[in-house]
Amino acid sequence: MIEPVIDILLLAFMIVIALAVVRMRDLFGVAMLFSLFSLLSAGVFTVMDAADVAFTEAAVGAGISTILMLATLTRTARRERPRAKGVPILPLTVVFITGALLVFGTSDLPRLGDPDAPIHQHVADRYLQRSGEEIGIPNVVTSVLASYRGYDTLGETAVIFTAGIAVIALLGLRRRRPRQERKTDGRDALGETTVMPTAGMADERVPGRPEKGGDG
Repeated sequence: MIEPVIDILLLAFMIVIALAVVRMRDLFGVAMLFSLFSLLSAGVFTVMDAADVAFTEAAVGAGISTILMLATLTRTARRERPRAKGVPILPLTVVFITGALLVFGTSDLPRLGDPDAPIHQHVADRYLQRSGEEIGIPNVVTSVLASYRGYDTLGETAVIFTAGIAVIALLGLRRRRPRQERKTDGRDALGETTVMPTAGMADERVPGRPEKGGDG
């Protein structure tokens, strides 16, 4: 009886955080709220007995993603620029249509925990009964992720790796120019303009130093 109450509280907090993210202009605060949103999502998955999904959400969503967003903020401004006034009709239309399609798609799903659901009528029994002798791993979840669904896990890993490479590229890591190339444009390593001495400079007097041919 307590689980529905926890679900409602977690979802209510997630809605509040989503609205706060939309209204906030401080990008550092937005990154922190996104991390909290992912942590609450992990809590929802835990209540639904999806411990493996909750662990992934906590590690990737609340952990790695937050670090990458904070690293991105070091290369950009902290506050978002004010937008032009007006209602973005096209983005709102796309969001509402996508949400309606998702709701329509979930209307045909079986009830949560239904033993007669198709997922429980095909391979679930084999996983539970024969994973130990076929895979040799006592944990059924590990055997499913690492062997039965190994290609799926490999694809997810490739997606995460590609996302990390994309973020590193967006950070704009600049390749350092060779030292000789930096000198040719008339600037030293500190970015200051280098003044090369000329023959005319040798004839200028230096304060405190006697001229050549003087009395000493």
